[in-house]
Amino acid sequence: MPKKKKIKLISWNVNGIRAAVKKDFFKLYQQMDADIFAIQETKLQAPQITDEMKDVEGYNAFWSHATVKKGYSGVCTYTRIKPKRINHGIGEAKFDNEGRIIEMDFDDFVFFNVYFPNGQMSEERLRYKLDFYEEFFKYADAYKNQGRSLIIAGDYNTAHNEIDLKNPKANEKTSGFLRIERDWLDRIIENGYIDTYRYFNPDAVKYSWWTYRFKARERNIGWRIDYFFVTKDIIDKGWVKEAFIDNDIFGSDHCPVGLVIEI
Repeated sequence: MPKKKKIKLISWNVNGIRAAVKKDFFKLYQQMDADIFAIQETKLQAPQITDEMKDVEGYNAFWSHATVKKGYSGVCTYTRIKPKRINHGIGEAKFDNEGRIIEMDFDDFVFFNVYFPNGQMSEERLRYKLDFYEEFFKYADAYKNQGRSLIIAGDYNTAHNEIDLKNPKANEKTSGFLRIERDWLDRIIENGYIDTYRYFNPDAVKYSWWTYRFKARERNIGWRIDYFFVTKDIIDKGWVKEAFIDNDIFGSDHCPVGLVIEI
């Protein structure tokens, strides 16, 4: 039998890669030692990518930038494993022009790094967020229905259940915990996607995002809004060995979340 390979994946909303670099991002990056490292909210355009950001030893870096405005949104995936194919977006201009999606085909699985929209700015942005969920998962389902194994990492900008945020009652009417947003995560799960952290840690109270205000992180008043969802077949095949949230890593208002698979 061929030897199994272990793959460590990390997802982290860095809230501005240039700011994160000033806060020891690359030292932390090396410390985490991931094979696939997905970051969200890079907040830059292609001309602003420095050599330090681009040329990380042992990795290829793939970027997606917002074209609607500068210093906004954006994702990047660093990978030690060469993808067979790379795609940016889902073929819908109104979603793709915010630079929120990088898709990579690694043969055994299709990996998505996604920065889902925040719906707090306005009713219009909440509608955009819900439409984004609809169109993205329609796109992902087409792969799933072909029998492909999917790993979808990123900042989903929604806490699923009361266990996933410190003050659920106070936030019932806040975007990020609205019933209509939480219903989307219910729908994803009903449709055969698994929240890997909750699968391994059904009762754990751990968060991945804290507002910069009110000493929220110090007081651990947070939300769990960063996830690795996988298609059920990945669980059934026993690939997933570990899912974790690394609260000890600072440098952003989010902390990294991770997944270890063996295939």
